[in-house]
Amino acid sequence: QGSLVESGGGSVQAGGTLTLSCAAASGAFSHGYCMGWFRQAPQKAREAVAATNLVNGRTYYADSVKGRFTISQDNDRNTVVLQMHNLVSDDTAIYYCAAAPRCFMVEASGGVLDGSYYKAWGQGTQVTVSS
Repeated sequence: QGSLVESGGGSVQAGGTLTLSCAAASGAFSHGYCMGWFRQAPQKAREAVAATNLVNGRTYYADSVKGRFTISQDNDRNTVVLQMHNLVSDDTAIYYCAAAPRCFMVEASGGVLDGSYYKAWGQGTQVTVSS
């Protein structure tokens, strides 16, 4: 499945917009993977943000980001993008891209937003939202 590399983090005022990108090895896009974004804030557990099935394009979102974040894939560039709008201070965290094999099975298990199904992780990118 190769490595994953995130980019696009940074600092923004509340209400602002950031776009994160995850560059994946080409194998992730040809072997039925789920690609997901997770985040971890200081002194908090890791939580799911959004995920997508690269084969059927289904998308999944945590309740806290629905309507504000959009996950999409760019197959030509082997990239998964997370567009984040109307950011709030609670969105401050390190954001990680991750890949889960056999996405159809993960979907059937209800685990698309469960980090334990994801086997490859990026190094993370910091997102800081100031109010």
